[in-house]
Amino acid sequence: MNRREYLAALGAASTAAVAGCSSGGGDESGVAPFEHPGTLEETFVANGDYPDDTDPADGYPPEFPDPPAAPDVDPDALETLSVNGETVRLLPIDAAHAWFRRAAARFVDARGLDQYTRSHLYGSVLSPAQQGSTGGGIDGWPTDERIVAYCGCPHHLSSVRAAGLRKAGFENVYVIDEGFREWSDRNYPMAGTAFGDGDAAAVSEWRLDGEIDPEYAGEYAWASAGRQYEAAPIGDDGGFSIHLRFAGVDAETPVRVSTPAFTRSRPLGEFAEGTIR
Repeated sequence: MNRREYLAALGAASTAAVAGCSSGGGDESGVAPFEHPGTLEETFVANGDYPDDTDPADGYPPEFPDPPAAPDVDPDALETLSVNGETVRLLPIDAAHAWFRRAAARFVDARGLDQYTRSHLYGSVLSPAQQGSTGGGIDGWPTDERIVAYCGCPHHLSSVRAAGLRKAGFENVYVIDEGFREWSDRNYPMAGTAFGDGDAAAVSEWRLDGEIDPEYAGEYAWASAGRQYEAAPIGDDGGFSIHLRFAGVDAETPVRVSTPAFTRSRPLGEFAEGTIR
């Protein structure tokens, strides 16, 4: 387990390490590859010529030259979601980017390991949302510091992770409203193993619809293929729609769908053709 993953996983109570939303990719920049810190045996490439991340376990971006002015963010004026009994604040991506360039927040990737490896926000740590978890902090991080979580769906999994952080005593927590896909589309700073048009072609989109007893409204349905994860809230009528954007999958790929009442495993194409019950 790499230093980022290890640090972020400590203290997180969970029954299964299921997380995340799919990632996009920017254009390759020609910047020299760099070894991932810790024990994750990957060589990452950034999508630009950025300052070195000298402390990859802290979640802070490196110091950029000429940072923008501090964004005008009134936490009480932001849109919110209610997730697992916690109020989660949705941060506009422009404000998140300004905080990033100013190194004014720690950034947390709430997706799965494969998605993080392919591409992630430069300098962020991996701390996946946890299926079945009601909380979990990050050891060594002060609870009063600003944390911004993100995923790509655009904010289902990051909201679950943010709610868990709040339950663990972290009060100054936000999620990027538009998600990592928008960050990628804007070609904001990223690192990973896969960028560019070739990577985008390897990613396919699927929609999985299902239904469950309405008594589970407000809880989540989860889907996984390998170490790629996605989730969606269950509606008041018991319906749910999980939007997948996974790499390297097709109609024959085995996928697991888990809800509070049942777990199903079938080829992706079969799930996509009907209603999951």
